[in-house]
Amino acid sequence: MLRTTGAAMILLGCLGLGMWYRSQFLGRVKNLRMLRQILDLWESEVQYGKATLGECCFHMQKQLQEPFRSCFERLNLKLREANGESCGKIFRTVLEEGMAELPLQQEDKEAFLQFIPENGYMDGRLQLLSIQRSRTLLENTIEKLERENAEKCRLAVGLGAMSGMLLVLILW
Repeated sequence: MLRTTGAAMILLGCLGLGMWYRSQFLGRVKNLRMLRQILDLWESEVQYGKATLGECCFHMQKQLQEPFRSCFERLNLKLREANGESCGKIFRTVLEEGMAELPLQQEDKEAFLQFIPENGYMDGRLQLLSIQRSRTLLENTIEKLERENAEKCRLAVGLGAMSGMLLVLILW
């Protein structure tokens, strides 16, 4: 009875680890899609709404889900109290803090943050071009990951289950 319970716990633990890896693969794609949605919203605010940076953040925080909603709330507050600091630096800092816990790689974050000017002023046309460039980079990454993830997800769960069975056989 005790051996059977231990074997079941080992098997379920290894299977759970495989499922966790699967969720990490899928979480990255989900967050990249969310970043693409942010760029789409940003583009529509700049192109059609002719909104300022603060107005964009206010409108976007209503439309987004967590953790991006709270990130844009913080961004809106920091932009209001900016004491001579560049909007681009504030924007980059707050968004990097908000994306720190997400299962994204550094290249994904940089592709997203590419549309933010480091310093200086960008007119609407240049801002739209940089948003479109960032969206193209994200879309290419999403397409590549979707092709790879179907195999990786099956492999992660399968290897988790098989490693659990192997451990049970060795310890039995």
